Amino acid sequence: MYVIMGNYGTGGTGSNGGTTTTIDNGHVTVPSNVWKVFVVISNGNNDLSRISISTRVIAVNTPNINSIGTNWKSYRTSVDAIEAATGYDLLSNVPASIQQVVEAQVDNQ
Repeated sequence: MYVIMGNYGTGGTGSNGGTTTTIDNGHVTVPSNVWKVFVVISNGNNDLSRISISTRVIAVNTPNINSIGTNWKSYRTSVDAIEAATGYDLLSNVPASIQQVVEAQVDNQ
């Protein structure tokens, strides 16, 4: 399994209540969202060549709030949506024809 993760935006809600945009006297920005992308493939060699349009790709985008729900499945989204929010080009080494399909899907398993 490959896991790619990051964050974006400004402003999270912690245990002190209210939204905070920075911590450590303004040296660290508190993100509004945290995301992860999981590419699920079996053990083997030449991983990139084994990614196909049927490869399971799970994208999760959660708000950075203390009261987040425990059911992570309710935060599933597409890789395309995460790319739109972040400006990143994830899975860019995957062939374009495969990338187009797997990035548009929202996992439902």
